[in-house]
Amino acid sequence: MSNYFYISYRTILYNHLGAIEKSVALFFYPKGGFLFDFSYRRKAQCGTDNRCRTWGKGKERRISQCVGHLVGLSEAAAYGEQYKKWSYDSLPILPQEWKYTVSADKEKQFKTLKELMNRADVSEVVNACDAGREGELIFRFVYEMAGCKKPMRRLWISSMEDSAIKEGFSRLKNGEEYDALFASALCRAKADWLIGINATRLFS
Repeated sequence: MSNYFYISYRTILYNHLGAIEKSVALFFYPKGGFLFDFSYRRKAQCGTDNRCRTWGKGKERRISQCVGHLVGLSEAAAYGEQYKKWSYDSLPILPQEWKYTVSADKEKQFKTLKELMNRADVSEVVNACDAGREGELIFRFVYEMAGCKKPMRRLWISSMEDSAIKEGFSRLKNGEEYDALFASALCRAKADWLIGINATRLFS
């Protein structure tokens, strides 16, 4: 079975692939991106090569990236027609059940991640996003939106050195240990939404 590693930023992605999977020879990015050969740390333009994609594969691992916030809290209009137009009468807007939306310009990458997470040969998912509240939120939103139920583990490192990355992967933690961190991040996101949406409409 394969492990699937989920990364938030491209620069981190390069370091992770180079450190944990020396057998990975090529990694493809979307058209116009770069083609990496980690055996020699060499890069070349990918151009219009139709093989380009947003994930890479080694002998036992698959790795991809989030490209920022793929999933976020839905806009006010998602909660009813009455919220599509700004009106004092509709305030305050207090969702009883929160809704989530995939960013319109990142739907293709979300689809890629969802397919990879739910592949039959993928046994677990590793959250390798930034070690912090925001990185936890980015990963969990995608994990839950994708309907993934597979075991989740967490890579927690503060250095991008190869030695630190290798040590981090050798000491992966149970993802459930970071549930409180996710709850904190989610609480902050919802608070920002409530204040931002209501205050903006109130004072505009």
